[in-house]
Amino acid sequence: MLNPLVRSKLFVPGARPELFPKALATAADALSFDLEDAVRPEQKLQARAQVAEAVRSALSLPRRPLLIVRVNALDSDWFDADVQATVAAGPDWINLPKVASAADVHRAAAALHAAESTVGRSTPIGLLVNIETAAALQHAVEIGAAHPRVVGLQLGLGDLFEPLGIDRRDPANVHAAMFALRLAAGAAGVFAYDGAFADIADSAGFQAEAAMSRRLGFAGKSCIHPSQVALANEAFSPGAEELDAARRLVGAAQAAQAAGLGAFSFEGRMVDAPFVQRAQSLLASTVSSERPR
Repeated sequence: MLNPLVRSKLFVPGARPELFPKALATAADALSFDLEDAVRPEQKLQARAQVAEAVRSALSLPRRPLLIVRVNALDSDWFDADVQATVAAGPDWINLPKVASAADVHRAAAALHAAESTVGRSTPIGLLVNIETAAALQHAVEIGAAHPRVVGLQLGLGDLFEPLGIDRRDPANVHAAMFALRLAAGAAGVFAYDGAFADIADSAGFQAEAAMSRRLGFAGKSCIHPSQVALANEAFSPGAEELDAARRLVGAAQAAQAAGLGAFSFEGRMVDAPFVQRAQSLLASTVSSERPR
C-alpha cells in the first residue's frame, strides 16, 4: 500500500466556520474538520451542519486537500447524526476517536455502510482510527486489521499520557509510544499517523518530533495551526539525496536480478529484498505537484 500523501493533516474546529477558507488555502495535504473535542455540546448541531456544507463545497474545488471529519465517539449522543450528515456531504475519510477494540471499528463501519447505502454512495469512506488509551494501544493490531475501511492508526499522545501521568515532553516516552504504534500498524497492514504537538510557538520542538516520527516510518503528522503545515510537509518529504540513493538502489537491484542474485553489494553494504522494497515504496510515494483528491 502506497503512502496516500498525507504529510500534514490540519485540524479545523467545526464550530469556527470563519477558519474554513483559511484552512483550505494552506498547503496541508489533508484537512480534519473536528466535531469532537473542539466543539462544545451546545454547538454540536450547528457545527455539524457547517462542516457538512464546507465538505460539500470543497469537493468542487479544482485542487483540494484530502477531506476528513473527526466525528464524536461511538458511545456519545452525537455519533449517529454525525455519521449521517458527514456521509451525505462526502468526505474521503472519517476520523474515529476513543476506539477501544476491534468491535468498535466494526460498529463504525456498519454505521458508515448504512449511511452510504442511504445516499447511494458507492466509494467506501475510509476510517482513520485514533489510538489514545493504553487499552487501545495494547489491541492496536486487532483494531488496525478489523476492517478494510481502516486506512491508518493515529496516535493521540495527550489522551494516552495525561491519565497515566506520563511526561508528554520527554522524547523517550514519545518514542516508546510511537514505536509501539508503528509496529502495530505494520502488523495490521495500515499506515501510522502522528498526533498533534500542542506548543504552537515551539517550532523546533515540532520539527524534532516530526523528524522522529518519520524515522519511525510514520506517514505524516497532525497540525493544530497553519504555521505547522510547512514544517510537517518538509519533515515528511524525501530530500533529493534520499531519492537519488533510492533510484540507485533500485537500478542496482535490477542489475542484480538480471545476474541471478538475491542479496548483493550496494555502495559498500549488503542489501536484499526488504531494502529494495523500501526504496521502491519511497519512489512510488513521492509527492507530486498535485494535491491529493
